[in-house]
Amino acid sequence: MSYHFEFGWLLQYYPEIIKGILVTLELIAIGGLLGISLGIVCAWVRALGPAWLKPVVAAYVELIRNTPFLIQLFFIFFGLPSLGLQLPELTAANLAMVINLGAYSCEIIRAGIQATPKGQFEAGESLAMTRFETFRHVVLVPSLQRIWPALSSQVVIVMLGSSIVSQIAAEDLTFAANFIQSRTFRAFEAYIVSTAIYLVMAILLRQVLGVVGGLIFPRRKAR
Repeated sequence: MSYHFEFGWLLQYYPEIIKGILVTLELIAIGGLLGISLGIVCAWVRALGPAWLKPVVAAYVELIRNTPFLIQLFFIFFGLPSLGLQLPELTAANLAMVINLGAYSCEIIRAGIQATPKGQFEAGESLAMTRFETFRHVVLVPSLQRIWPALSSQVVIVMLGSSIVSQIAAEDLTFAANFIQSRTFRAFEAYIVSTAIYLVMAILLRQVLGVVGGLIFPRRKAR
């Protein structure tokens, strides 16, 4: 039995595809920015923060890194309402992505902090800086520069993992593909197109993060 691919009919569903792309971009923009910010705070706590707070952050990191993202998403969307907190689909998806990326980026950033030469910490102390001021003004930027490629890769992974938010009816790109194939029964075409779009988005996101890294961490010109 032969199968004839037909992609022309997808044009009538372009509003759903465009909406799915925009929702996916929104998820990665919010999740990436807030997730990395959360990771920076958690990395500071684990590396240089108060002793009483370190076990709390360590427990959070281990919990998130050792449980499936889908379960985390379901817990937020289906579990929190039992505690009286009902979140819209996109809000729950954004929160899940921030929490997930925050845990993974914490460990990546902490590795960069631990690779910081001891002399930089001593330089901050010699200027009468607090540990947080030393971290903010002396340690943070070089640490991020060291781990930026790994952090960028993690952001791309989280963007691709966002496809499961369609399980709670968040109208991302995967939701659009599911919607189209349920209406047309042309699963091959719907998922081939969505796969191609994810591939392009991942490549472009990696390029954008590379440009951002070049702007934030300009390389020193050799004399």
